[in-house]
Amino acid sequence: MVDSIGAKPSVAGDRSVARIAAATPTTVVQTPVLPKQMSVEPESIALAKSMAASPPIDASRVAAIKKAIAAGTFPILPATIADRLMALRLDWNSNETA
Repeated sequence: MVDSIGAKPSVAGDRSVARIAAATPTTVVQTPVLPKQMSVEPESIALAKSMAASPPIDASRVAAIKKAIAAGTFPILPATIADRLMALRLDWNSNETA
């Protein structure tokens, strides 16, 4: 004989099955999660504003490039230009250094 799946009687002749009390329903309590108030120093605000006011430019490098272009010695390498264009398009890092 095959035993059935489920609760088995505690005594051989007893066919009553002990009932398990139903779980009491629970309610989900949702507490709002608020972002922490960040204290920012006035110096850092002033620094951020001054940095955002103008793009980061290396004036000495710009001057060197302008001078090389004017003198006709600025290297034009088609492979490097193509590599950089592909890197920009595909959001990759280029392989060659300028």
